Amino acid sequence: MRQFPRRTHQRETILQELSRSKDHPTAEELYKRIRKQLPRISLATVYRNLETLAETGIIKKLEVSGRHNRFDWDTSDHDHIYCVRCHRIDNFVAVPHIHPFNVPVQLKGYQVTGCRVEFYGICPKCFQKHPPYEKGEQSMAKATVKTAPLNEKQRLVLEALSKTPEPCGSKELAAATGLETKQVSCQITALKNKGYVNSPVRCKYTITEQGESALS
Repeated sequence: MRQFPRRTHQRETILQELSRSKDHPTAEELYKRIRKQLPRISLATVYRNLETLAETGIIKKLEVSGRHNRFDWDTSDHDHIYCVRCHRIDNFVAVPHIHPFNVPVQLKGYQVTGCRVEFYGICPKCFQKHPPYEKGEQSMAKATVKTAPLNEKQRLVLEALSKTPEPCGSKELAAATGLETKQVSCQITALKNKGYVNSPVRCKYTITEQGESALS
């Protein structure tokens, strides 16, 4: 078992379940599995422990294509490839020259500590079912969710997020849009399903590149 701050039964159970997972689960997916062992555990507790474990480097947190964060037990140096149809994520080791570390760039005083390269495509199962690309399907992974029209409230929420550099909560968005908090929460759920909004921090939201495109 890896070392981590303040050993608890909950954290051990979360790590054990994550170590058995090969599909890079979300906090919600892991929560459903852990509940079989710990019926009283809450989603918030699972999420909080995953965040702590990720911050200390014991596990990896993956932010893929503006969707829900996923978690990876394997912290070794490897990359991930994402299926734009079924949202499956697989590990692979990239060819070294793919990484742009050797490209001379203006770093503006930054000390680079890492780089995330996102690979995307169509997994073997999806390719076998429907070779690319079906009519109406977009070829870019960041536009994998088919463009859906925005209603007035969704547009208000997206516009508010586009003007905010930091992640916002529902109450802040309600104040910025004039909507009720419950209305904002409903619109956020719909926008996340469309891939227009991401949640990098629990109960905080940011607009994705897809969301920016939807506003244009």
